[in-house]
Amino acid sequence: MPIDLKTHIGEEVTYRVDQLNVKGLMLTPKQDVKRIVIYLRGGKGKVGRVRTGRLLQFSDPNTLVFGPYYRGNNGSEGRDEFSGKDLHDVTKAMDILKSLYPDAYVHVVGFSRGGLQGLLAFQHLPANSYIIWGGVTDLHLMYEERVDLRGMLRRMVGHPKKDEEAYQKREALQYINSNSPPILIVHGGKDHQVGIHQGYHLEEYLEKIGHNYQTFYQMEEGHVPRPKALSEVLKVIHQWMENVEQENNKV
Repeated sequence: MPIDLKTHIGEEVTYRVDQLNVKGLMLTPKQDVKRIVIYLRGGKGKVGRVRTGRLLQFSDPNTLVFGPYYRGNNGSEGRDEFSGKDLHDVTKAMDILKSLYPDAYVHVVGFSRGGLQGLLAFQHLPANSYIIWGGVTDLHLMYEERVDLRGMLRRMVGHPKKDEEAYQKREALQYINSNSPPILIVHGGKDHQVGIHQGYHLEEYLEKIGHNYQTFYQMEEGHVPRPKALSEVLKVIHQWMENVEQENNKV
């Protein structure tokens, strides 16, 4: 059932990708759409699923927020490939939204496993900026550190040595250059799900290539910030999007 909010209409939508019916949650503003935020979820299945409250964190009266569930999750057809063909679920959604709102700014937020998803997709949408929040930047690092997730990764991607090509395709940094859209790195210093060195790894590479990026590290926070810290990071993200849009207006 659609959700009638004060400023938005929330509804689950279905769209066709690679002959599959893929679902996602969309919050459409009742006013003109001037900004689109694509939220790339973490987790798998019911863990980390897209929720209305999460999408509202990135909204304002003129912002449409869309969160794809990814194929194979929450009623979507197909198989989740962990940054494989499920990337098409992101790019196809953006094609549809940009055809409807061609003048809107686009920002992508990738959380946790969605961090890698976003790194592989954000410059092809195209997006005006990318916010990676507690995000995976290197799948090899994730495999080495998260012993509890190795079985899942072997099922979805393969073994790093036996299926080296599959992992190489997911090495997102190789696709980023100094002309890629700006990136904001957000991470908690006490994040045990995705260690902060994943953020450092990305920062080091972006610094080396002379990329336009910023960081916001909350050294006392975990994977999900506590309420006060959450309020702080959301202010930073909203200000980041406004700043990027103002810079684009100057060009």
